[in-house]
Amino acid sequence: MPSVVSDASSLDLPAAAMVHRLRLKSVGDCGLLIEVGMRMAPQVEAQVLQLDQALAQARIPGVIETIIGYTSLLVVFDPLTTDFDELAASIEELADAPPVERRTRRRWRVPVAYGGAFGLDLDEVAHRLGISTHDLTAAHAGADYKIAMFGFLPGFAYLSGLPGHLAVPRRATPRASVFSGSIAIGGAQTAIGSIAGPCGWNVIGRTPVRTFDPERYPAAVFEPGDEIRFIPITESAFHELAERAGRGEMLAEQVA
Repeated sequence: MPSVVSDASSLDLPAAAMVHRLRLKSVGDCGLLIEVGMRMAPQVEAQVLQLDQALAQARIPGVIETIIGYTSLLVVFDPLTTDFDELAASIEELADAPPVERRTRRRWRVPVAYGGAFGLDLDEVAHRLGISTHDLTAAHAGADYKIAMFGFLPGFAYLSGLPGHLAVPRRATPRASVFSGSIAIGGAQTAIGSIAGPCGWNVIGRTPVRTFDPERYPAAVFEPGDEIRFIPITESAFHELAERAGRGEMLAEQVA
């Protein structure tokens, strides 16, 4: 585990060093933020997941939940049971301990209908990138992704692994609402939408998988660290699968 810098916001460390040192910061009276790095990177994401798993196994008194970010981990705690200093000391002990055994990564195949009524911005994105829509969808579906975190909306999954040449700025004017299951690109990120809601990203497709359902347990299909591969499907296949999803079928195929 990395070494720890407690309340180290005043330190000026190079980006490479931040990958190996943790910064602990107080967030109100019931939060402790562990900063692993300042930039999105596979090594940083792996350390965040490792910390989350180590804290879960440690079962530190007073810890209510942990919230995973691209480069950080927020620990929410009960201030009547513990405090920042006590929790920071426990995290320091975890940092000095041998790494915990990683949980087995789950791999999923997720069907996606690209373009047409489902990919509202596919043509425009392809034009901005100077490639054909076929090449865009082939490159997007041909990459291996990992769920880095959830945010924005319940079950909204932020994915790392977007090929660099597919990065495109977000829309100048966000939409008030896009459909559930939207597959979108925003900058160097791509995402799997959950419920219908506002969106400033470029929507290039849609999955019939109901990735989040508050009436289901667990409500979210995926979890951080899961690996994703998109499988292109036709519009007719989407409608068929959407009907099956409405009957409660799990359409995402777990392959490992």
